[in-house]
Amino acid sequence: MSDSSSPHRKRWPAAVRALAHRNFQIYFAGQGVSTLGKWVQQVALAWLAYHLTGSAVLLGLITFLSLAPQLLIGPLAGAWIDRHDKRRLLIIVQLILIVQSLVLAVATWRGWVDGPFIAAMALLFGLLNALEAPLRQALIGSFVDDPADLPNALVLNAMLINAARFVGPPLAGGLIALAGEAACFALTAVAFPALLGGLLKVRGTAGPKASGSTTQVFREGLAYMWQARNVRQLLVNVIMVNLLASCYAALLPVLARAVFAGDARVLGWLWGAAGAGAFVATLVLAVGGALPRLRQFTDAGALLCAVALVGLWMAGALPLALLALGVLGFGITLSNVSTNMQLQSGAPSHLRGRVIAFYIAMRFGFEALGGMAAGLIAARWGAPATLGIAGGALVAGLLVQYGVRRRG
Repeated sequence: MSDSSSPHRKRWPAAVRALAHRNFQIYFAGQGVSTLGKWVQQVALAWLAYHLTGSAVLLGLITFLSLAPQLLIGPLAGAWIDRHDKRRLLIIVQLILIVQSLVLAVATWRGWVDGPFIAAMALLFGLLNALEAPLRQALIGSFVDDPADLPNALVLNAMLINAARFVGPPLAGGLIALAGEAACFALTAVAFPALLGGLLKVRGTAGPKASGSTTQVFREGLAYMWQARNVRQLLVNVIMVNLLASCYAALLPVLARAVFAGDARVLGWLWGAAGAGAFVATLVLAVGGALPRLRQFTDAGALLCAVALVGLWMAGALPLALLALGVLGFGITLSNVSTNMQLQSGAPSHLRGRVIAFYIAMRFGFEALGGMAAGLIAARWGAPATLGIAGGALVAGLLVQYGVRRRG
C-alpha cells in the first residue's frame, strides 16, 4: 500500500502533506543540512574574494563561474541524467563536493588562496552544480508516491533551501568573524555527508530511463518546451527575473563594506534578509499555492522584484536596505518556485529531468550573466546605481511581456 493512502498521511496538515512519505522525510532532512553548509561556503567564498582583492569585478566573475555552467551545459546535462541512475549520480557528485570543501578549507588555512584559485574553485562548483541541481529536483518525484503531493514536495524543498539561505549567511558571518573562512569551508565538508547518508538510506521508485543518444533525448525535450506556449512564456519570465533581479547577490559584499561600512556580520545580515523574504514566499506557496493560481504568483513576484530593486537603490540606511532585500528575496522566490511548480506538474514524467534542467539552466545561468554584468557596471557607477538600472530594465521587460501576452 502506498504511504500516500495510509492513515499516517491524514495526520499531516495539508501545507506539509508531502512529509507523510517516509522516503521524502529522509531526503528532506539530509537536504536541509547539506544546503545549510552550501550557503555557509558561498558566503565565505565571496567574503574571502572581496577582502583579499577589494574587486567588484572578481565578485561578478565568481558569480558567473559558479552559475554559468548551468546555462552552458545544464540542458545537455538534463538529457544525460535522464538516461542514467539519478540517485547514483547524485551520490558521486556529493562525494566530489565534500573533497572540494576540504581542499578549500586546507588551502585557506595554509594561506595558499588568491584570486585565480578562488575563480577556479567557483568554476568547479559551477560544473558540479550543473549536475547536482537537476538531479536533486528530478529525484523528488521518486520519493513521493502520490503524484498529487509532488507540488507540495517542491514547495517544501524550496522552503528548506530558503530556510538555509536565511540561517546560513548570518551563521557564516559570525563564524568568519570568530574563526575565519577556513572554518566555514570545514563546516561545509562536514555538512555535505548528511545528504549523502540520506541518499544511501532511501529507496525511491526509479523513473523510466530515456532511450536513444543524449542528442536525441535533448532534442525531444527541446521540442516539447518549444511547442508548449505556456512553457515558453514561463521560461522568458525566469530569464528576466534572474538576469535583472538575482544579480543583487553578486553586489552584497560591496554593499556591506563600501556602502554600509560593515564587516562579514553585516554581509550575513544582508544575505539573511533576502533569505527571510524567500522563506516567507515558500510559506505563502505552501499554504495558498494551488495550481490554478500559480501564474498569478509568478507575475506578482516579478513585479515585486522590480519595486524592491528600485527601493534598494534609494535606501540610504541599513534598515531600509534590509527591508528592500527582504521584499526582493520574497519576489524572486515567489516567481521562481511557482514557475518550477507549474513546469514540473505539467511535464510528462519521462521528460521531467530535461524540463527541470532547462528551468535550472535559465534560472541560474542568467543569474550568472546578470551577476557578471552587475560587477562590471558597479565597478564604474557603484552598486546602488547598478541595482536601480536593473530595476528599471525589469519594469520595461515586464511591460513588453504583458503586451505580448495580451496580443496572444
